[in-house]
Amino acid sequence: MSEYRIEKDSMGEVRVPGDALYGAQTQRAVENFPISGLRMPPPFIRAVVLIKRTAAEVNRDLGMLDEAIADAIVAAADAVLAGKHDDQFPVDVFQTGSGTSTNMNVNEVLASLASRICSKPVSPNDHVNFGQSSNDVIPTAIHVSAALEIHEKLLPALTHLGAVIGARTAELDDIVKTGRTHLMDAMPVRMGQEASGWEAQIADDMARLRDGCRRLYRLAQGGTAVGTGINTHPEFATRFAARLAVVTGLPFEPARNFFAALSAQDTAVEASGQLKVIACSLMKIVGDLRWMNSGPLAGLAEIELPALQPGSSIMPGKVNPVIPEAVCQVCAQVIGNDATIAIAGQSGNFQLNVMLPVIAHNLLQSIGILANACRVLADKAIQGYAVKRENIERPLARNPILVTALNPIVGYLKAAEIAKRAYREGRAVIDVAEEMTGLPREELERILDPRRLTEGGFVKP
Repeated sequence: MSEYRIEKDSMGEVRVPGDALYGAQTQRAVENFPISGLRMPPPFIRAVVLIKRTAAEVNRDLGMLDEAIADAIVAAADAVLAGKHDDQFPVDVFQTGSGTSTNMNVNEVLASLASRICSKPVSPNDHVNFGQSSNDVIPTAIHVSAALEIHEKLLPALTHLGAVIGARTAELDDIVKTGRTHLMDAMPVRMGQEASGWEAQIADDMARLRDGCRRLYRLAQGGTAVGTGINTHPEFATRFAARLAVVTGLPFEPARNFFAALSAQDTAVEASGQLKVIACSLMKIVGDLRWMNSGPLAGLAEIELPALQPGSSIMPGKVNPVIPEAVCQVCAQVIGNDATIAIAGQSGNFQLNVMLPVIAHNLLQSIGILANACRVLADKAIQGYAVKRENIERPLARNPILVTALNPIVGYLKAAEIAKRAYREGRAVIDVAEEMTGLPREELERILDPRRLTEGGFVKP
């Protein structure tokens, strides 16, 4: 096979690698956008191929596309979906804002493969792209790829993380520790209660995601060039969404307004915002873990995370909280991606948003790394951390803030005097309270019992 071949498009001749399945428009994009070396994410390419496959079937059934050609496109799409031609999608993320280069890349690859299957030549524009435009294909692919990745990766990962936290919540519910506000000693809590807060955060994150998916299911496909549906069958949009729903198992439907679906990316911005909330939740959880693990001698040392690797190239024996640190970096990336998506989302001019590829890249990256981070956090940190009971019980017994329970009996100011004296003298608050209040020891033991204080309520004098 020759090293290069000559391909033609509407602008003239282009030299294309001899073994490439793509054609002139893809090659032009490769030459025009040598920017980042980042290719469009595989889940996004998968979504575009699914769109082409579904469109071919629908147009065939509507009598708009030759049956043999349509079947060949479907077979070609199946080959790509099976992962046989992943190297044929070289277009950079930072390309034309409509994503036309990626749309044509997929069109050309499928046309090339379909032409080998079919006895008739298959055109990337006239057949694979029939009844479509980059302007509805790419927004549709953003919704489809994000919805699939959320359902196939992120929601299962969050479910797993929530289950692991839930198991630890039940396991640790008998351990009472010093609560902290402002990083300062506060009223006691049970470790199970503390972990239940993490569990609730994850549950709320999942609920937000599922709610947002209802809008991701609404597809731009059928709006074609500007939202009017020019050059496509009147029934195409409805049939397309219905068939894609069957193929994917997700309840896709046509967008309620194609002009909004093409010109705005509000749903992608919303989805990114929900991912940012998840990042904030994870940052809170791993922040707690890092503080609780701090030490082992000069920190809180309430827990000991699994030791996974040496922590220093110069300090022998040092072990660091590497999983929480990795998750923190994921969260930072997701929050940064959200800022990019917000800027790109407001870049719709009249009938089209022109920052679609960067929205797709950042949205899918956030989904993917959050899913991976959730599983790593669950399996390599939360699942296996050990509780250091002695380090928890010792400061709990001397916590001056336990005196809060005496407020209804002796008043806030008197209780403050007791707390300050206990702290100043390094004594247990119960001993100081016995001296300063005259209350019986047995009564003070009942009132100041740390376990009872984690159950809330009002102590009657």
